[in-house]
Amino acid sequence: MNSGELLERSLAYAWGSVAEVGDGPLERRTPCAAWDLEHLLGHLDDSLDALYEGLTGGRIGLLPHTDRACGFRTRAGAVLGAWSAGPPERVLVGERPLDVRVMAVVGAVEIAVHGWDVAQACGRPRPIPVALAAELLPLARCLVADEDRGVRFAAPVAVPDRARPDARLLAFLGRRDSFPG
Repeated sequence: MNSGELLERSLAYAWGSVAEVGDGPLERRTPCAAWDLEHLLGHLDDSLDALYEGLTGGRIGLLPHTDRACGFRTRAGAVLGAWSAGPPERVLVGERPLDVRVMAVVGAVEIAVHGWDVAQACGRPRPIPVALAAELLPLARCLVADEDRGVRFAAPVAVPDRARPDARLLAFLGRRDSFPG
């Protein structure tokens, strides 16, 4: 598994979803029950900032930035450029070291799934590419623990055994109505 490639593919997918936001109201509901579209886009910005900080400075601050002047496309491009420039081996999150490949995988899951959330909020269903979801699903299963449920993630949603990887990924992360026909 190439964590940089997964991050790149997740960013490309989310980029397409964010491009659909347009000029509509940002108070639209999202699959993340506690967030409207504006909060979700802010969370995506925070995620990109953290990835960029880790890749360029080897350290991720524990408090998010408040600068929203830069668009998703610019932030995503900066993250990809920083990865291409050669990331450090380890990143400090607070005072705890984290392998940069793990950071990239966490970012890939986060960005792809929230890209799906953005598309849903815009009323333009846009499935996560099946091959990408198939690679992200086992990683998400390693990253999300039972104690994360109810805090950062909703309870998993049951899906049929024959469900595609994108539906299984979304259901594992607590998304409803996420089962393509």
